[in-house]
Amino acid sequence: MKSALYAGEVFHRRYRPRVHQLRYKLFQCLFDLDEIERIDRECRFFSHNRWNLFSFHDRDYADRSGRPLRPQVEALMRQAGQEPDGGAIRLLTMPRMLGHVFNPLSVWFCHRRDGTLSTMIYEVTNTFKERHSYVIPVAGDEGQSGLVRQSCEKAFYVSPFMDLDMRYDFTVEPPMEKTRVVVAGGDSDGPLIVAAFQARRRELSDRTLVGAFLRHPLLTLKVVAGIHVEALWLFLKRIGVRRHVATSGDGVSIVVAA
Repeated sequence: MKSALYAGEVFHRRYRPRVHQLRYKLFQCLFDLDEIERIDRECRFFSHNRWNLFSFHDRDYADRSGRPLRPQVEALMRQAGQEPDGGAIRLLTMPRMLGHVFNPLSVWFCHRRDGTLSTMIYEVTNTFKERHSYVIPVAGDEGQSGLVRQSCEKAFYVSPFMDLDMRYDFTVEPPMEKTRVVVAGGDSDGPLIVAAFQARRRELSDRTLVGAFLRHPLLTLKVVAGIHVEALWLFLKRIGVRRHVATSGDGVSIVVAA
């Protein structure tokens, strides 16, 4: 299977107005949409759209309607000027654990039938359960050398300690034997923050799923708790708080290649 478990760590560093950083262990799964039902059949501790130790629910992604995900993702690809041809669509994300999930960032890898990358989708969710997706075509043969580098303007409230007037720079090593996703944020004054996930591939099986659960029994809850603990530290460091800018629904930013 192309689907796999990636075990590694997350690193965050804020450069100003106060230096602040954190690092913790984490795992994510790479799900090939065409393999979800097979994983459900072969792994007793994994289910599709049903409760289990681990599960993948369609309604956790895209427009959260629960409709099949491939047509939704392909519609976003078309909006970005990329015509789908039936190539693989894979998602790097944390699955539900005992029914709970929270993914600050899930990354879609949309391929052409020949295996090359066509489009990247960065699906961002904040603690207010609001979501925004940045849809960016992959230019030329980018990604075939091992890295995808993309940029876009920030268009979505994520943290009370960061302004909206920012730019994101993504550096992604597509999942193979290892993977890496780096998001750097900056403004007119220069670099502000960097967040990175790097991990190595493991087979997706009952053995690796149970092992991941034993090492990280409350991982999805830990991520939410960690966000709030780090927010408290930033508040104590007297970093100014920005008012929450509510959104009326899930948003999408289409970054069309020039």
